Amino acid sequence: MLMRLKKIAFHGFKRFSELAIENIPSSARLVILAGPNGSGKSSVFDGLKTWHWAHGGAGANWDESYGTKTGSEPMNWTQRVSVEFHEPLPEGQDERKKLVYTRSAFRNEADFTVDGISRSRSPLDMPRVTRLIDTDQSVSDNYRRLVIQTIDGLYRDDLPETMTRAQLRDRIIGKVRTALGRVFNDLQLEGIGGVTEGADSAGTFYFTKGESHRFLYKNLSAGEKACFDLILDTIIKADYFDNSIWCIDEPETHLNTRIQGALLETLSSLVPRESQLVLATHSIGFMRKAWEMAQQTPGAVTFIDMHGIDFDQSASIVPVQPSRDFWAKTLDVALGDLAQLMAPERVVLCEGRPPASATDGRAEFDAACYRKIFSKEFPETDFISAGNSTDVSQDRLEAGRAIQTIASGTELVRLVDRDLLSEEEVAEYNAAGVRVLGRRNIESYLMDDEVLVALCNEYGAIDRSETLIQRRDALMSDSIAKGNDRDDFKKIAGLFYTDIRRDLGISGGGSNWNAFATGTLASLLQPGMGVYSELKQSIFGE
Repeated sequence: MLMRLKKIAFHGFKRFSELAIENIPSSARLVILAGPNGSGKSSVFDGLKTWHWAHGGAGANWDESYGTKTGSEPMNWTQRVSVEFHEPLPEGQDERKKLVYTRSAFRNEADFTVDGISRSRSPLDMPRVTRLIDTDQSVSDNYRRLVIQTIDGLYRDDLPETMTRAQLRDRIIGKVRTALGRVFNDLQLEGIGGVTEGADSAGTFYFTKGESHRFLYKNLSAGEKACFDLILDTIIKADYFDNSIWCIDEPETHLNTRIQGALLETLSSLVPRESQLVLATHSIGFMRKAWEMAQQTPGAVTFIDMHGIDFDQSASIVPVQPSRDFWAKTLDVALGDLAQLMAPERVVLCEGRPPASATDGRAEFDAACYRKIFSKEFPETDFISAGNSTDVSQDRLEAGRAIQTIASGTELVRLVDRDLLSEEEVAEYNAAGVRVLGRRNIESYLMDDEVLVALCNEYGAIDRSETLIQRRDALMSDSIAKGNDRDDFKKIAGLFYTDIRRDLGISGGGSNWNAFATGTLASLLQPGMGVYSELKQSIFGE
């Protein structure tokens, strides 16, 4: 049975006088509670736990001084929070116990070693956290559960008798290893240590990273521990909380934005399909990934904005569509005063393949060249590759829209190559607010006479400049003879770089034309050159 929140109402609970979070759609598998510190995100989770205690959840521990708002109307604690689901509540006792599962933000088990194993009670009967301010240590507990589940596999009738020891061991730990690899491509869970007398390893987790093998859990970084904790806990608890509301409070501690996005995607895939994940965060990394997931699967993600709500008054909050104002507030919370400092004043969308990964060295060629060329005169401008000319002119990838949404006030410039455009087509582009290079492509500027003279001067071979220019012209003549256009310098780029390296004795200039052009030629195209002024006019109109 699917479990999906519809409405949560608070009555004199913690800081909330009368607050309703309502109209949560049934399609939402991921709910994002967004807002700065002190906006009540953790209190929502405390409220869900309180409601759960009143409706079959184990571990009830009502604290009047913690849960009741000062001066609120007296009432039984079971009436402080009410929750509606899109489905009827289950009748079974065990089904009621699993309705809500919560992880607090205070997860700091820095080290552990287990020297004995005994079967733990079911987490349905033994919740670790009763308040969101409590420490939520789980790694050692999940270590024990993992070992017990592995031992139990020896006696399960549904597992084949032919399973090897490695297969039995990796039946569970293999899931953790795979999931961790989605977040950290350089960190691998190697295995677990034994706990019996005479075991040749300590009862903890072992990892490999680079040339370091079998190092202990305690030697992980804080961010690696935080991710491993959440991944391990989700995999272990998924068997227990398989149709539940999973609440994770501020998982961003110690994590950079790129890791945050990968972790959210991984956790979303690990939480059982019948369940709903509710994440409280003020991190731009989690928020951005959630927005991407919302675009990929419309209706699957919903955002609850808790910015600026006066909780001393009656208030109703409904899901929002992330707007420019929403992203501006999110960026301001995440970065504080750095938000305006880091947001570029101008972003130029140019042609080129966007990077497929962090190590995609052949992507963003045009953008990398423009950044290098104009970094001194236009430090407040950034360049982003956004696809082909149609992608750029129509912002098909919505890169510009996303940037202007997140960084309010950023000027957006769309720039396309001249290619084969006629004067009439150029005029049409200009009329639509799209700028067009005066020459065919960026290569036409990088191979200009002025740049080649500067290159020869850079390598102390100014006397070779005329020879280099002649060699370029000869390659272009050969290219034209083969049927290529007379202004398509891109066709000869690779061959010309080979000649440049040979003629100037260049070593270490890059393994290909792209690397040489972005690393060397672009930096030589500077103010004071006619070719610089021409390119600047095409892009900036000045």
